[in-house]
Amino acid sequence: MYPNFYYIFKDWFGLEIEFLRVINTFGFFVALAFLVANYVMVLELKRKEKENLVFVSTREKWIGKGPVWLEVLLNGFFGFLFGWKILALIFYPELIGGNPQQFIFSTEGSLVLGLITAFLFGAYKYWEGNKSKLKEPKKTIEKIRPYQLMGNITILAAISGLIGAKLFHILEYWQDFLQDPLGMIFSGGGLTFYGGLIFGAVSVLIYASKRGIKPVHLLDAGSPALMLAYGVGRMGCHTSGDGDWGIVNTQDKPDWLSWLPDNLWSYNYPNNVLKKCNPYQGEEYFQHICDFSETPYLIAPVYPTALYEVLMAIGIFAFLWFIRKKINTAGIIFFIYLFFNGLERFLIEKIRVNSTYDLLGMKITQAEIISFGLMLTALGGVLSLMLRRSKKSST
Repeated sequence: MYPNFYYIFKDWFGLEIEFLRVINTFGFFVALAFLVANYVMVLELKRKEKENLVFVSTREKWIGKGPVWLEVLLNGFFGFLFGWKILALIFYPELIGGNPQQFIFSTEGSLVLGLITAFLFGAYKYWEGNKSKLKEPKKTIEKIRPYQLMGNITILAAISGLIGAKLFHILEYWQDFLQDPLGMIFSGGGLTFYGGLIFGAVSVLIYASKRGIKPVHLLDAGSPALMLAYGVGRMGCHTSGDGDWGIVNTQDKPDWLSWLPDNLWSYNYPNNVLKKCNPYQGEEYFQHICDFSETPYLIAPVYPTALYEVLMAIGIFAFLWFIRKKINTAGIIFFIYLFFNGLERFLIEKIRVNSTYDLLGMKITQAEIISFGLMLTALGGVLSLMLRRSKKSST
């Protein structure tokens, strides 16, 4: 498929531009997912503000105090990260080793570029603060509209979500972690969606509640955005071939699905970012020896489950977006999102590759346990809200 933009330009336009290897399709779609989620949530928070469901907050702000050293140091820190990793991708392609995603999460980078950009970023912040310095600083009251917090919310969700996604993956593959802890922590792969969702949601809710936004309204506003972002992110999994595919599918396509393109029924993920050619599991894995340099694709096709999730996520988003203005009880939209999110994942797990646990004699995956819990929580939440509403109306 397209692990990076080099393959896209080569396949679509016949151009072989080596620099484009550094633009990873998985990272591109993850970044796009955050952007679309941000945009959708801004629209919803503006709508809720007009309906007096979320409110403008205020805070004291000093004007003209000069450079704030904490801001200077933070800007320098982000400048260091930018030079250490991003600029290193551009100027030192030999560090990448053919896998930009893994490089980003590794300890490799350019210390020299990091220090240079740290100084430049910090110096600019100092100059900016010094430029606006007044002889007599003034204290003003600044109004903050809810949607203006989305920049901070997006960054917070990205960082905490990444930590949660990595942690849940480690818990899911605990034996692998014990064998190579550092390798697994700094690996570019190994991110579990539900870990990212739970950690991201908790951190964002805490932040928003401290800014005066009721969690229930933020949850409702974020539900369509999260579903759309999930679909966009899964597109990155599909295009890059990051291993989030299904079990081997060598069956003939049923006649009733004859209208479906063959690669939607089964797919062998050429040029996948994992450089994997054997999709078999367990003991069967060792019966099929292959070399990715000779066969740069899966030797047996699999269900393209990531693509199925893209389609389901977009469908669920469209449904949530359609009903969001028709439901007046706060929290219902969120619980509907939880139910369909859990249902979608529970169903896809039946044909998806994953690590399993033994639970009461059954083989079950981490995602199946969590998704089933989400569905039960959603049903209980809707029932609780409806009972509370009926009690209010009766009194």
